[in-house]
Amino acid sequence: MLRFTEVVAGPEFERSGGVLTLSFADRRRSRLRTRLDDGREIALLLPRGTALRDGDRLRSEAGELVIAVRAAAESLSRVESDDTLRLARAAYHLGNRHVPVQIGPGFLAYEHDHVLDGMIEDLGLRPVAASAPFEPEAGGYRHGGARAHDHGHHHEHDHGEHDHGEHGHGH
Repeated sequence: MLRFTEVVAGPEFERSGGVLTLSFADRRRSRLRTRLDDGREIALLLPRGTALRDGDRLRSEAGELVIAVRAAAESLSRVESDDTLRLARAAYHLGNRHVPVQIGPGFLAYEHDHVLDGMIEDLGLRPVAASAPFEPEAGGYRHGGARAHDHGHHHEHDHGEHDHGEHGHGH
């Protein structure tokens, strides 16, 4: 089984030895047994905390093969508006709930959830179901072994017992 251990970049890796299409959840996993789009079985053994992005390239352990990563189409809720303040409020409330959010010109997208859709509707926006690749803001999800859940707090607390709620940290 081919083992992929390194994210690589650069023009020398333009040609791909295969394509690996993964959901956002699987692109955040550093250890994964899966199959390339052509059916070959592979293992990902990446540095802890690595999050893959659409277009990334992975090199096999022995260096003989480089593959391309593709973001899979997923069930999303997409919110479009010319009202940037409403979009900013929606992004704030989703982020306050630790929901990964894709942000683009005039839109937000997040993994479909009817409870979140209700919250967005309460903010005066209309979420629409979509099937598309999901590329949320990197935040704590980035290359190089960064912690996968680092949201910038500078105080200690137990993640299992806090609720940021709608009014801040509540501490």
